[in-house]
Amino acid sequence: EVTVPATPPRFEWPVSGKVVGNYGTSGGQKNDGIDIAASPGATVKAADSGTVVYAGNEVKNMGNLVLVSHQGGYITAYGNNESLLVKKGDVVKKGQAIAKVGSGDPRLHFEVRHANKTVDPLTVLPRQ
Repeated sequence: EVTVPATPPRFEWPVSGKVVGNYGTSGGQKNDGIDIAASPGATVKAADSGTVVYAGNEVKNMGNLVLVSHQGGYITAYGNNESLLVKKGDVVKKGQAIAKVGSGDPRLHFEVRHANKTVDPLTVLPRQ
């Protein structure tokens, strides 16, 4: 077992916009990530470099979803996309375009997971 330093990676915002849904439970609804308001068709960028481990629409209520695996046991999830620009197995760089925001309810659902647990993305993103 290799121990990983406790410092979280420096993620960047996948889209710029106002957070319209916070992490945690509110009104009986559990949110495993945050929802960021964005313009329809806005470019969604990888929050950090890594490998695409999922790209598709089989996950209920997530629309077109991209999962990227990063060093240190982190996974980022990008949901509610109109179209995907990457496929499973692609290696992406931090800031690379990976999807386009949908138009029905233009917001990006963004999750950060570490060691199979969800993390509040606002704790690992720079203040905006």
